[in-house]
Amino acid sequence: MSTPTASTDERIPPPRSDAAAEGAVDTVIDEACRTLHLPTIRSRFEDIAASALRERVSYKDFLADLLEAEVAEREERRKQRLVREANFPRPKRLEDFDFAENPNVTPELLGTLADPAWVKSGEPLCLIGDSGTGKSHLLIGIGTAIAEAGLRVRYTTTVNLVNELAEAADEKRLARTIARYGRVDLLCLDEFGYLDLDKAGAKLLFQIFTEREERGAIAVASNAPFSEWKQTFTDPRLCTAIVDRVTFNAHIVETGTDSYRFAQTQKKRRR
Repeated sequence: MSTPTASTDERIPPPRSDAAAEGAVDTVIDEACRTLHLPTIRSRFEDIAASALRERVSYKDFLADLLEAEVAEREERRKQRLVREANFPRPKRLEDFDFAENPNVTPELLGTLADPAWVKSGEPLCLIGDSGTGKSHLLIGIGTAIAEAGLRVRYTTTVNLVNELAEAADEKRLARTIARYGRVDLLCLDEFGYLDLDKAGAKLLFQIFTEREERGAIAVASNAPFSEWKQTFTDPRLCTAIVDRVTFNAHIVETGTDSYRFAQTQKKRRR
């Protein structure tokens, strides 16, 4: 004759009635979580344990709830760290983009660019349009989405990057600086083409493009069409080489000519 198995109620022990013993257990859990670097379990185990007792779940379910909470919180902290390390000048998200004000950009297009597949393939992105048409918003929003997907992103303006490279060259650490920019998954270059670059500056920038060619994705935002880039890169051969690298297999988004900022200012004045 088989021995009857214990019921679920009999397998789950009741809460400890000895306050001293319970306190000792809490201390052990707290110290173990500190040692194992499990801050979420440390802060939430009491609430999760109380919920488990109320719902009379199994030991495995209780353990799974603890671990899921730790993993979810750790992933959220990682996303926040990657966004912070991207060095965006201000928070911008794709879901806040006003599609009604800029019909040149569609939700479907941004859905594609929020997916990290193009970044992993090392494909370029060009955002071309006049000032005030949402290029920087899109650049930061796309970069934020890619960082939250778990990839390394770095934002900078083109002038700041060229200045940083020039300083690195003067201090004999150019190779290290270029290698550092080569390690990020997506380099976001804002204000591309706003200022003229001398031949030395253009050569330094070209080295970044060469380092990342077909391996690391670059996203640029420019208020000048490709035909006018020769005014920024005064060396014709360098200009051709840079345009070639930025546009090869590229996603090209034209944000138009109607300034969103100007339209908003006009609306406020009419009120």
